[in-house]
Amino acid sequence: MRTDQSSQRNNSSGSEVSLDIPPNAIYNTSRDYIVQTEENEKLNCCTFTKDWLRQLSSNVFRKKTLYKRLPILTWLPKYNRNDFIGDLMAGITVGLTVIPQGLAYAGIAGLDLQYGLYGCFLGCFIYIFLGSSKDVPVGPTAISALLTFQTTHGLWQKAVLLTFLSGLIEIAMGIFRLGFLIDFVSGPVSAGFTSAGSLIIFTSQLKDLLGVNTNGDTFVDMWFSIFGDIHNISWNDAGLGVCCIVVLLTMRAMAGMSFGPKEGKTCWQKFFSTLFWLIGTSRNAVLVVVSAIVGYYLLQADIDIFRMVGYVPKGLPQFQLPPFTMTTITNSTSGEVTEVHESFTHMVSSLGSGLIVVPLISLLENMAVVQTFANGKPCDATQELIAVGVCNVVNSFAQGFRGNGGIARGAVLNSSGVRTQLSNLYTGIIVIVALLYLTPTFYYIPKATLAAIIMAAVIFMIQYRVIKPMWRSKKSDLIPGLATFVACLVLPLQLGILVGIGINILFILYHAARPRLRVETLSTSNDIKYLMLTPDRCLIFPSVEFVRNVITKQGRKSTLPVVIDCTHIYGADYTAAKVVSTMIGDFEDRQQKLYFFNLQPRVAQVFESLHKDLTVLYDMNSLEIKLSGKEEDHSKL
Repeated sequence: MRTDQSSQRNNSSGSEVSLDIPPNAIYNTSRDYIVQTEENEKLNCCTFTKDWLRQLSSNVFRKKTLYKRLPILTWLPKYNRNDFIGDLMAGITVGLTVIPQGLAYAGIAGLDLQYGLYGCFLGCFIYIFLGSSKDVPVGPTAISALLTFQTTHGLWQKAVLLTFLSGLIEIAMGIFRLGFLIDFVSGPVSAGFTSAGSLIIFTSQLKDLLGVNTNGDTFVDMWFSIFGDIHNISWNDAGLGVCCIVVLLTMRAMAGMSFGPKEGKTCWQKFFSTLFWLIGTSRNAVLVVVSAIVGYYLLQADIDIFRMVGYVPKGLPQFQLPPFTMTTITNSTSGEVTEVHESFTHMVSSLGSGLIVVPLISLLENMAVVQTFANGKPCDATQELIAVGVCNVVNSFAQGFRGNGGIARGAVLNSSGVRTQLSNLYTGIIVIVALLYLTPTFYYIPKATLAAIIMAAVIFMIQYRVIKPMWRSKKSDLIPGLATFVACLVLPLQLGILVGIGINILFILYHAARPRLRVETLSTSNDIKYLMLTPDRCLIFPSVEFVRNVITKQGRKSTLPVVIDCTHIYGADYTAAKVVSTMIGDFEDRQQKLYFFNLQPRVAQVFESLHKDLTVLYDMNSLEIKLSGKEEDHSKL
């Protein structure tokens, strides 16, 4: 390879280095390298494995790693009275919120209501030790419940197995540091998925609000079943549900009300501001209690005008292994009883893409909570994967279905003055108390009330506000967002999000295959004109042919020397080297000069493996000498 100065030889390792960087050259790129000695080459596989295991164990059992993987060791020694009061109030507030939500989310998942509460206490206890954020309340969410339904179709055995397997997958993702996978779910894709999921959840609750069927796995199927059964609408339930939604929205507005000035409030102003906030925050619990009381007195008076939740088993769940096999008994129209046994393999295969989508969306939801309330602090996705994964594995032994951090409960937790992860303890205790003593009262809760709680919450999950900023900043971002939204409505939700991610990846690959090249006609101090082409990224096989065509096209338009500014080319592969070799040959055939400016050494070595005749320059002075031809004249002398 030709350079602007004479080549130097390095004989210390018996190899010839054909790349020379002048001492006065401007070269602002990485000089990282790996030294490989003969001793390293003689290491056998056993020795290498032994050294790797020794290094791994030294990293795992370091004090720093222990504190990172058990965050409780960081905050517990500094725990004080103020932390206790803050966590107690926040935990109780979230506990009052999570009970009605747990009941309602079980309905979304197509399960009996007790399963919603089974997944609301053990995970809370585990997260105290492993969780990295004080603002994450572990429990079922609307999206996780919907994904559970579309993956398991309301079978509790498969729902519990999904909780177990998805937890194991999350733990494995954390161990192998795969938290970066959420980077492939862009903002537009996430917004489209969340908005579609909100509409599907809203539609699914019409069966309890109106008393009609909402069969089907997709948004379109649900509406077809609704229109087909609209004549069976229950006007009493519909009226109650609409009234409950209006009350919930009014109480939600109360939570943001403040009396008096921001500073210098009187005692009464502080009291009423706090009272309104408390009522608005615990609006779900207040509505459930009032509705249950009304339902109880109506039934006592033999006025059966609303459909009630019905019997909910009392007590804690039976702690046992997740169901690895199942037997379902169905009655045919002819009255024949059919018993179907499913093995573990068949159960896992029936979960399908849910085993991939559920952990991914769980991480997305959980990290959204962590990042929202992190206040600029770094967020550890690896630790959150491990923490939520362990929570779900343990939940599966209590027959609970999937849970993770939810943004709505996280906001309640944060606004309640939470101080540490110990707030989850009090939330879990409240759920246990409800299971032990309050389940008989759940019988009198109207189904329309629980439907209203969900519908009043999910309407605020529709992210229509992101459309205008996307349109102003980059209109093409609307394509994967809208495609995800439509796909999630037409297809099952887990397939819709995969379609959105796939389209997003296609956009990424397209941009990788079509880098931008800045084309400039410049002049030296001696008024010698040349063409400067500057690619904005590395040269790899998807993009190199495109770059070659652009350079060749620009070179044929004139007879000026062509200089390729390689400042931004930090990597190349064999395909790039092959194409560059062909391009150099084309320029030589046209007798047109081609120079590479500021080419990194490691990239130059890739190029020269197929074509030794490269001319690489590292400063403007050398470039001007080359373009003026003084070096050639001097060599002739």
